[in-house]
Amino acid sequence: MRIVQIIDSLEVGGAEKMAVNYANTLVDKIEFTGLIATRKEGALKVSLKKEVNYLYLKKNKIIDIVAIYKLAKYCVEHKIDTLHSHSSSYFISFLVKLLLPRIKIIWHDHNGMSAFITKKETFVLKIASFFFKGIIVVNYQLENWAFKQLNCKNVLYLPNFTTLENDVVSSTVLKGLEGKRILCLANLRPQKNHFFLIEIAKKLKGDFPNWTFHLVGKDFNDEYSTKVKETILSNKLQNNVFVYDSRNDIVNIMNQCQIAILTSKSEGLPIAFIEYGLSKMPVVTTKVGEIPLILKDGISGFLVEVNDVELFHQRIKKFIMDEDLRIQFGNALFETIISNHSEGVVIDLYLNWLINTK
Repeated sequence: MRIVQIIDSLEVGGAEKMAVNYANTLVDKIEFTGLIATRKEGALKVSLKKEVNYLYLKKNKIIDIVAIYKLAKYCVEHKIDTLHSHSSSYFISFLVKLLLPRIKIIWHDHNGMSAFITKKETFVLKIASFFFKGIIVVNYQLENWAFKQLNCKNVLYLPNFTTLENDVVSSTVLKGLEGKRILCLANLRPQKNHFFLIEIAKKLKGDFPNWTFHLVGKDFNDEYSTKVKETILSNKLQNNVFVYDSRNDIVNIMNQCQIAILTSKSEGLPIAFIEYGLSKMPVVTTKVGEIPLILKDGISGFLVEVNDVELFHQRIKKFIMDEDLRIQFGNALFETIISNHSEGVVIDLYLNWLINTK
C-alpha cells in the first residue's frame, strides 16, 4: 500500500496530530507513507519522521488549480493508491479523484466536524462522498450521522491514538510550585470551556491557594482568548491560572504536573485524554464524547457533568489530598489506554479495513 495523509495545516490540533500519527506509524507497516499539508505548515511539522515523504501545497483558495495539479502530479510520481483525507481536506482529494479515477479516497471525520458544518458545506460533502471508498469516524455519533447523511456506507469507527515523543527537547518550565500543578491540554476555543475552568480555579484558591492551573494549547489571539485572559485578571487569578500557548514538549510538561483535567462542553475522543492516560496521570474530566466509554468513574478517574463547578472542585480536592489515589487511578487509566487505544491496536484495524475496502 502507498498511502498519503492530507491535512489543511500542521498547526497543533486534534485532526492535525492524528494525520501526523498515521503518517509516522505507517513507516514500518506499508511500502510508502506520506503527508501533505494543503494550506499551512505549523509546529507539528517537526514531529514527522524523516521517513515520511512530505509535501506542502501552499493552497490559497478553495479551488486552487496549481495546488490540484501539484497534488495529482505527486500521486502519479509516487504511485499513490490511497489519499487519506482528514476533515475538510477531502475537497482537494475529490478534485484530484476527477483527474485520477484510480485513486481511493478515505475521509476521516474528526471531532464533530460534520455535525456543525453549514447546509452548503453538507451539500458539497454529500456530492464528494459518492467518490469515497470509506469513511473513518472518531465517535459513534459521527458514525450514525455518516450512515444517514452521506453516500458512502463503508464507515468505520476508529478511536484516536497517539504516542508520547520523549525525544523532543524539554524547553517549557511551568510556573507555580513544584508538586502542586494541575494541567489542562486544550486549545483556546469555546468548545474547551475555559470559563468553567476559571470558576473551578476560583473555588480551589480558597482551599488550596498554592495549587495552580496550567493551560497549554493553541492561543488564536482572538476574542475568546482575550476574554479568557481578562477573566483571569478580573478574578485576581493571575498567580493561579497560567496560559502558555501551544508547546511541543508535552511529555516534559506532563511530568511537571500532578493532576490532569478536561473541562470541555463537547468532544469526540480528545488526544489530550489519551496522552494523560499514557502518562499515568490522574484525570478529572467532563462527561462528554467517547470519554465515558473509556474512563470508569471512581476507578480510573473522575467524570463530572458539564458546568458542575462544585463536584469538579470536590474531585480535584480528593486527588490533592490523596497521592496514593492519584497513582492508583493513573495506573488504571494507563492499562485501559494501552489495551484498547494504542497505536498498534488501531493501525492493525485500519490496515485490515483498507485491505478489504474494494
